[in-house]
Amino acid sequence: MSRRSQDIDHAVGLRIASRRSALGLSQSALGRELGISFQQVQKYESGTNRVSASRLHQIAVALGCSVAEFFPSQHEDQKEGATGMKPLIATAEGRAIAAAFPRIPDLTVRHAVSRVVEALASA
Repeated sequence: MSRRSQDIDHAVGLRIASRRSALGLSQSALGRELGISFQQVQKYESGTNRVSASRLHQIAVALGCSVAEFFPSQHEDQKEGATGMKPLIATAEGRAIAAAFPRIPDLTVRHAVSRVVEALASA
């Protein structure tokens, strides 16, 4: 399997985890919806197990989105390079921040939050 294929599997898993987390669903809840164990959901989300096309469709239906939303666009690949959103959505805390941040309606507040996070990260 090529490195690129592994990267896509990992990206799909991270996007599944991000969407699930943004909806407030546990891995167990998603597993029940799909008729699989939470351990299998963990394996999909970590990229350990590749998600079949039919299972990915089931996941998209369960999470109320399109299958395409789980794949990075070519533009995102070029823009993100080796970093980008991957470190942010790799943790539950990062996914929570990523899910909540766009819901902050005030642009000034979003800028302030961004500055606080940058200051904390460099401390």
